[in-house]
Amino acid sequence: MRTSKIVLSVLFVLSILITACGAGTSATQAPAAGSEPVTLRVLVHQNPPMVDFMNTFNAKFQEKYPNITIDMAVVNANDLSTVTQTRLTANDVDVVDMFGFSNAAQPYMKNVDPPNWQALIQAGLLMDITDQPFLKNYDPSAIEDAGSFEGKVYAINLGRVSYSGVYYNKDMFAANNVKVPTTWAELVTACETFKAANIPCMTAGGKDGWPIFVGAYGLLGAEYPDQAGLVQGLWEGTVKWNDATSLDMWKKMQIYARDMMEEGASGVAADAAPGRFASGAVAMFPSGTWSAAAIETSQPAFQWGYIPFPGSDSADANKYLFGKYDQGWAVAAKTPNKDAAMLYLSEFSDPANYQAFVTAVGFIPTQPGAKLDTQIGQEVAPYLANFRVGYEQYWVAPKGTGQWASPFASFFKPFNEWDDAAKLADQAQADLQAGLDANK
Repeated sequence: MRTSKIVLSVLFVLSILITACGAGTSATQAPAAGSEPVTLRVLVHQNPPMVDFMNTFNAKFQEKYPNITIDMAVVNANDLSTVTQTRLTANDVDVVDMFGFSNAAQPYMKNVDPPNWQALIQAGLLMDITDQPFLKNYDPSAIEDAGSFEGKVYAINLGRVSYSGVYYNKDMFAANNVKVPTTWAELVTACETFKAANIPCMTAGGKDGWPIFVGAYGLLGAEYPDQAGLVQGLWEGTVKWNDATSLDMWKKMQIYARDMMEEGASGVAADAAPGRFASGAVAMFPSGTWSAAAIETSQPAFQWGYIPFPGSDSADANKYLFGKYDQGWAVAAKTPNKDAAMLYLSEFSDPANYQAFVTAVGFIPTQPGAKLDTQIGQEVAPYLANFRVGYEQYWVAPKGTGQWASPFASFFKPFNEWDDAAKLADQAQADLQAGLDANK
């Protein structure tokens, strides 16, 4: 009898131990469910579709992990960099909205200031997330191009935009028997055909200036497919704004600005240009992927396509889309809530959640399994393997550089004062050289 009592006692103790071990295993697998309350401080920039999505995502995240409360602050995009630096320095933020890394101060550059993201990393304010499993959900090129520095990863990027393409009116092309151009010569011929039929070839928001030169970024990319190499070459003197390749670029940019743009484009506002194109007033509209929504809103039944700007005489050189990376996530290096922050990024990076984000915001995806299920998404899909970061994301001007040392088609009449491509090329190089000489 005594032996039976001893056995029962031992079994009772073992049952308690087994129950305790089971509870411990459960807590390890889902630490957030039974952890201490955490307030995760998140900073994002004002972008209505993205903010709406984040509010929905945060609510679902908090429902799944009830011990974590999301405190999300929203600031204007122009203030994001300053607010990020201030809050990281004060250690009162955990997860920050970080635009794609760009304009890094390279070793070959002299006397330049690093961009804010680079300064934050070098000050030890952004966390190294190189070994986080959720990075595998993203395109390696997106991680490398938009979130890495000196071999380590500090941010995941969530989307990209292209600004080097041309929208074209499908019905107008068909009605005038015009082939969709794949080379510069074919583009010139197409414009001449439309002009002969009293149809303006192109429009853009010339009143605001920037849409003209951004519209020709594809021409720049066609001449210089290696945009990072172009920037290094300009700094080191192996590329000049008045060498043979650049002079060809300037000549084509003058034709684009003077002959291809419709008369009166200098008075068209940037926000009016998509609607003007959609109205059937012109045949083509060089612009970024962000204009697609405005075109569709203006004329939902309008039939349009989108192609890379055919700026080269070689069709193979015109298969690239150039652009930039937009919003991403980074984590404060000194956050006291690292586990919650990693959980937040991991949940966001889940393919289903990320797809919902892309659908809501309209970015070109940076996860290979995601699809932008819109017309612009379908139009750019064939070119995504050839997506390249654009020149202005690499360029840092030497201090003291003159005003004309930029590859801007908007320098030509009727948008500015120049009407001689060779003279502008010489002036652009002289203005660049002034900066290079000042920083030797």
